[in-house]
Amino acid sequence: MGKQRFNEILHRRIVERLKQLRKHKGLTQEEVRNDMNDLNIGRIESGQHSITVSTLADLCDYYGVTLEEFFKDMKTN
Repeated sequence: MGKQRFNEILHRRIVERLKQLRKHKGLTQEEVRNDMNDLNIGRIESGQHSITVSTLADLCDYYGVTLEEFFKDMKTN
């Protein structure tokens, strides 16, 4: 099996968008972690942990945005 692809720019922008959404909702990382069944949002927001599409979809639902809204105007390069 080949090496897994990784787009550092996209990863960084996803992390930034997640932080913005959480802060816009006035939530702490601890609150998100508790509400999301012990999801370690701190590791995700620090870029230490890659996020799956399923987890991203769950977080978008939690923050009240669609995946389309989340990725709107996001550049990958």
